[in-house]
Amino acid sequence: MLHEFWHNFTHNLFKPLLLFFYFGFLIPILKVRFEFPQVIYQALTMYLLIAIGWHGGEQLAAIKPPNIGAIAGFLVLGFVLNFLIGALTYMALSWRSAMRRVDRATFAGYYGSDSAGTFATCVAVLASLGIAFNAYMPVMLAVMEIPGCLVALYLVARLRNRGMDPAGNMPDEPGYIPPAAVGAGPGTAARPAHGQTLASEHKRQIGLKKGEYPERQRRKGDGTSQPVSKAALIKEVLLTPGLCLLVGAIVVGFVSGLQGQKVIHDHDTFFVSAFQGALCLFLLEMGMAASRKLKDLRSAGLGFIFFGLLAPNVFAALGIIVAHGYAFYTHTEFRPGTYVLFAVLCASASYIAVPALQRLAIPEASPTLPLAASLGLTFSYNVTIGIPLYIEIARLASWWGL
Repeated sequence: MLHEFWHNFTHNLFKPLLLFFYFGFLIPILKVRFEFPQVIYQALTMYLLIAIGWHGGEQLAAIKPPNIGAIAGFLVLGFVLNFLIGALTYMALSWRSAMRRVDRATFAGYYGSDSAGTFATCVAVLASLGIAFNAYMPVMLAVMEIPGCLVALYLVARLRNRGMDPAGNMPDEPGYIPPAAVGAGPGTAARPAHGQTLASEHKRQIGLKKGEYPERQRRKGDGTSQPVSKAALIKEVLLTPGLCLLVGAIVVGFVSGLQGQKVIHDHDTFFVSAFQGALCLFLLEMGMAASRKLKDLRSAGLGFIFFGLLAPNVFAALGIIVAHGYAFYTHTEFRPGTYVLFAVLCASASYIAVPALQRLAIPEASPTLPLAASLGLTFSYNVTIGIPLYIEIARLASWWGL
């Protein structure tokens, strides 16, 4: 069993998709003067989200009504589990006294969400191995993206209510600015724009009128602040471009599937035939981005880097155990790939939705460190070592009768 595990694991490490990621990772290291066009990256992201959603919607159309209850329960379980993962991330990072609480809260949001890029890579790897998964997993991708946003907003709201200053420091943290000092009057320096180094994140200061501590605030072009409305926050959480594209494509695929094979065959060929090639280009660019983000981790410390590499394994194993437990107690039959995809959704961290929310609603937090961890560490680990490892863990769990 162990020999087969090792053979399968090492074999899956060198799939063409992952080789493109390795290739992209080396480009900045070798200082090759190549820049991936941003407009092409955006087009590839749109394509992958639509392709995943469309195909998932078509498969959803074939689901029988008696199975809807079990599916809905599993979707709710995924939402709750990712919310719990966000809370666990905040508590785990609390052991690092050097990290500010607002940054821990932001990290909790990143890891309480998921990654469409990691999901797409896993779908392609499963397809290459002939491992089937249940049709509703793209819906699970959309559902499990939301908890991280809610976790981050909740934790940061608590910190603000407990006296966090406008620069993001708590009363017992270095650099804290008391309310009287913040409202020192005309001439107080405004907080500079987010710096390019992590050290500068702990030295930011803001000039505000005395007593002004809005529950949520964002920066305007002139350096002042303005409240962020609840409607804007709801829009940012539920109407992010990626989530809208995914959900919209699921609806299109579902309606197409209800109309029969003739409609499906005539209209979705492009989103099937070119998927692997588009994903290879996407991973090439993501490899380059991940490699460049690693430099932002120089001042983070080994303990933080260890968390970024260990957390995906812990959360993935938790996902597999929870999925097996749900299948056992509800007598639901999951396809083998479902356990792997659920593990990936639990193990991945956001690098699109939550950063967009952070810019709007949590300007006090570091904009560099969480993105460096989610993209440079967790994404890189998941699409190289993680996915092959989770496939083998899911196989072992099935053999052991979990």
